[in-house]
Amino acid sequence: MVAAAHRLLLPGLGACREVPPQQAADTLRLEVGSPEVDGRWFPPHLARNRVYLGEATEWTSEWTNELTMGDSAGVPVMRWVTRGRQRTPDGGEASWELLQTYDARSLAPLAYSNTSSTGTYTRYTIDDGRLRGVRRLPGQGEEPIERVLDRLGFMVNASDLVPMAVGLEPGTIMTAPVWGLNMEAPEDRVFAVLEPETVSVEGEEVTAYRVEERIAATGALVANWYLTDFPPYMVYAEVMLPDGGVQRITGVSLDP
Repeated sequence: MVAAAHRLLLPGLGACREVPPQQAADTLRLEVGSPEVDGRWFPPHLARNRVYLGEATEWTSEWTNELTMGDSAGVPVMRWVTRGRQRTPDGGEASWELLQTYDARSLAPLAYSNTSSTGTYTRYTIDDGRLRGVRRLPGQGEEPIERVLDRLGFMVNASDLVPMAVGLEPGTIMTAPVWGLNMEAPEDRVFAVLEPETVSVEGEEVTAYRVEERIAATGALVANWYLTDFPPYMVYAEVMLPDGGVQRITGVSLDP
């Protein structure tokens, strides 16, 4: 049975965005361009994220995310500006700036630029399935990058945007391809929206929907995302590391 359209509610937080009708019992099989994905509702905002390893109380890296909405040749786009710093083993710091542009509705990646204080950078654009750009790796000179993408994927470094662009309805399960420049091809992931939970975020108790992200082929857990329908959206995350450890990420709004 198709559910009626409704407003999402978080306990004590009031109504959020409207979620389109969908079959709650069915898995949504998404691709870039699927009509169920629509990120145009995200309002501009500024947020801060911090990363902690395991149960450590000192963060290892932090960054700010600033979202603005715009237009590119008549196409609504979202522009993300991320500026961060990371503590290095020698007691110093490295900084970086990441600029990303997505199609606001479909979340299709359009442009990417990542520049580090170490002198490395990666810059590319994607147009009609063709990727063109340049990059400089540690200890190497600049090299061109060009690739034809037979299948588009949602950016792997922003995979938590996908369930939010679909709607945080508990019980919803969706599959979606995620992709990054170091991946040969997009990898299908499964996102399961679970009931709201209360988590501690930088000393504050926050209620958010828990969303599990798993690798479709193996069922391996990639991350637990704790998401809301209002800034900063991602308030907490537990990201699984290859060595079996857990990387915790907090998110707080910097909006006035």
